[in-house]
Amino acid sequence: MRATEGPTSLVKLLPTPRPLDTAQNGQTLGRGVDFALTMLVFLGVGALVDHWLGTWPLVAIVLVVVSVVGQFLKMYYEYSATMDQLQAERAAARAAQPKSAPSSEQAA
Repeated sequence: MRATEGPTSLVKLLPTPRPLDTAQNGQTLGRGVDFALTMLVFLGVGALVDHWLGTWPLVAIVLVVVSVVGQFLKMYYEYSATMDQLQAERAAARAAQPKSAPSSEQAA
């Protein structure tokens, strides 16, 4: 870059950002990280309890299974709520559209 060029000339080289198509874009990575971290936390707590009780790996396995089931239930309820919201928005948009008058061909 030459000394006469400023940061605005560099900005021209960057692609223009595209608007998000839906509200779901970018959330799947967050859900995956949330799933993995929750499972690891439960595994860690289970390992500590197992070490304290001397029952390795019983409590760790139980807590990992509980965390996985809980995460799947959380995803299911979030998905259901999102789909219900989208369905209600579509129904409201459909109801807001003006009714078209029947044409003379359809009336006959």
